[in-house]
Amino acid sequence: MSNKRSRARSRAVQAIYQWQMTGQEMETVKRQFLDEHPMEQVDVEYFQELVSGVAGQVYALDDEIVPFLDRNLQAVDPVERAILRLGAYELLQRPDIPYRVVINESVELAKSFGGEAGHRYVNGILDKLAIKLRGPERAASHRR
Repeated sequence: MSNKRSRARSRAVQAIYQWQMTGQEMETVKRQFLDEHPMEQVDVEYFQELVSGVAGQVYALDDEIVPFLDRNLQAVDPVERAILRLGAYELLQRPDIPYRVVINESVELAKSFGGEAGHRYVNGILDKLAIKLRGPERAASHRR
């Protein structure tokens, strides 16, 4: 993960995780991240979009994710839950970002922050979600 947008995703996952675990308002968490974490190499605008978008649409995002889970959403590791919510947000709200980029970035985040097999779990769930949300794009990329 070398570019500013990748770093924005990394910070966003950390902020979403904190929000999930503490129950603080996302605006409070966002301000804290902007004040307390080095953000020079981060696409701050994208970080803000991601955390606000996930917090504002969390129920809709969860509704998209849950059908593909093998357990209750609350039983999913909180880091992986944060990554799945972030990936679902990008798949739903950012059609300008290729689905493969969303999945690859999410897998890298799971490798960095998640459990040992977390990246495989995240990959499987987001791949199924991409079939649902980005079917034509995904089909076209598999024909090449």
